[in-house]
Order: sequence, then structure tokens, then C-alpha cells
Amino acid sequence: MAGRYRLDSKLGGGGMGAVWLARDTRLGRNVAVKQVISTADLDHAEAEEIRRRALREGRVAAQLTHEHAISMYDVALHYGEPWLVMEHLPSRSLAQVMNAVDTLPPYVVAQIGANVADALTAAHAAGIVHRDVKPGNILIAERGDISGVVKISDFGIARVKGDNDPAGVIIGTPAYFAPEVARGNDPTEASDVFSLGATLYTAIEGQPPFGFEPDSIALLHRVARAEIIMPTSTGPLTDILLSMLEPDPSRRPTMAQARDLLAAVTLGPGGTAAQLRGRPILSEDGTVPSWAQRATPLAEPLRLRGSFVDRPLGEIPPGHKQQGSPKKSFHPSDLLDRLLPNGPAPSTLQDKVVAYAPLAMAAMVALLVAALVAALVINFLVT
Repeated sequence: MAGRYRLDSKLGGGGMGAVWLARDTRLGRNVAVKQVISTADLDHAEAEEIRRRALREGRVAAQLTHEHAISMYDVALHYGEPWLVMEHLPSRSLAQVMNAVDTLPPYVVAQIGANVADALTAAHAAGIVHRDVKPGNILIAERGDISGVVKISDFGIARVKGDNDPAGVIIGTPAYFAPEVARGNDPTEASDVFSLGATLYTAIEGQPPFGFEPDSIALLHRVARAEIIMPTSTGPLTDILLSMLEPDPSRRPTMAQARDLLAAVTLGPGGTAAQLRGRPILSEDGTVPSWAQRATPLAEPLRLRGSFVDRPLGEIPPGHKQQGSPKKSFHPSDLLDRLLPNGPAPSTLQDKVVAYAPLAMAAMVALLVAALVAALVINFLVT
């Protein structure tokens, strides 16, 4: 990709495109790459605007250096399409953890929140609004000396302050939207505060502040009305989370204030986020939780829970009413995504054989079908 990055395996995907593990052949290091948005089917002026904004926002995001934020390395153009090149962190997301353990104690969640808020405070100071803070974008390192360290990822739909979306377009994940965003207003630093509060609430309560709702449009209306379910298990974080989830954005704490309040829960009065910076999250017994370590596999959830799937809304105008089940269009790349391996790159020959077996079987079936069609055509022509 872009004459420099060799794609290895698919790490994951979402509404804003797939993320791939890649090798930077120039610097000899692993990176994560993600296509920002496709410019296919756009006219020349629109495509150029997309590329211009992606490059500018990538440059701004690259200026953000923080122990608890995934670093942006590059914005590369490949056949005219912008791709983000980011730090690769062998990790598991908070969404994956939540699907396995259901809930986390407030003591641990306070550390996660303080670290993420610390990174977002730096982002806001640089003029960057994240716009999609959610469990799936909070990564927990699972190996090496930094096992248990938390980092906020995916500034792929972030915006430089002052840049707004086209009128009537909402982008992000509705379960963690701030009410004003659900009503069609542009995201701000205050909406990032709400989204972080909703994420931390979810980690403790086992469900988002607005509950579970498979219909994105119905959920969007509930969010817009700020119909928050009062928490019951948040303990010392209750007042902090309710202030972050304040429906009126002008009454919410700033990200820096939220950071300091969360840090104080873990460290006591006078404790600061700087004392937590770069440290792994710890249980009350002083150890890294087992679910944050690679040695502890995360079991697949027995049921899909809409909030933890982190389904983005995509681009749906406010007030749009969806009737029945949405029809999904098929694209050949969807099939390829299903056949290619997900997760970390297989390291052994046996793992590689298993990982690529579905693709090999599909190729074999395709060859057999092609041979059968060719035989039928030849038989028809001969007879």
C-alpha cells in the first residue's frame, strides 16, 4: 500500500472501514493502517476535498503524543484513497473485555477513565475532537512491559475544531452519542466528555446509559431525549458519571476536570492523573487484572449485545424513519472480509494453514465451478 506498507492480516473493521496489521518496509516496524473513507463515485471536487481534509486532520492528529493515545504516523494516499497509518498495539479492546466479563469494578474503571481523559485533554488542547469515544476504541495492551496500559484509538473520524460535517449528517456510534449530537448538532469537546462518561457507565453497569436497542433510529431518538437509566453499581463514581452525562453540555465538566475527578477516586484527595500516566491499570490487590493479559483468552460471548458490538450509525440524517429491517447491499469485498483471517497475524505454519483455510476452500470451489462451466460450454459447442 502506497509503495511502503505491506498488508499482513485484518485486525478488525467497522462502519469507517477495515483496520489491517501492516509492515512499514522502510522503517522495519509493524503498524496499523485504515482507509479513512472511499472517494469512489465522488466527483473530482468532492474527492479532492476528502483527500485535503484527511491529510490536514492526519497532520494535526500526528502532533498528538501521549502515553495513553495511539500515535498517528502518516496519512498515505494509495490510488488516490487516503489511509491512516497508526501505532500498532497488541491489545484487546474494552468492548472485547466487556463481552467476556460483563462488568468491571469502579476502582478499575476510574483508572481507565482517568487515562483516557488525560489523552483526550491533550487532544482537545490540540484542537482535536475525537467524536467516537466508545468501548471498542479503548485498547488495553496485552503483552510485554506495557501489559495493562490503556490507550484511546481511532481518530479516523476525528475533526479539527471548526471543521463540521455536511448539514444533516451524523457519524459515530449512537449508544455513546451525547444528546445534542443525536439532535444533529456538531460534536464538541463536551460531547467527547459525555461519550467517555457513557463508556465508563457501560463498563460498570453492563449496559449503556440508554439501555439496549437493536434499532439504531429508535436508540437515536432515546438519546436525543436524554433518557438516561439511573446507575445502581457505580459507587464512588456515581456523581462524577452523572455530571459527565449531564444533558446540557454547558453544565458538564471539561475533560480536564473529569480527568482529575476520576484520578482522585483511585489515588485519593490530592491525587493527579500525572501519577497514573504510563502505568498499567491495577486491581485493588495491586495486580494487573487477568482479563488484561494475553495469557487469559477471552471467551466468545454467548449472545450479541448491541452496545458492545459498537455498531456505528453511519450517515443517517436526523429524523429519518427506518421502516422494518434495513436491507444490506452485497459487495464482493464483504465476502473477502469474511474469508480473510481476523485478529493478530498467525505466527506458526499450523496457525497460518488454519487461518487461511476458508480462503483456500473458497478458491478451490471457485476453480471447480469454473471447470464445470468450461466443460459444459465445450460440450455444448462440440454437440
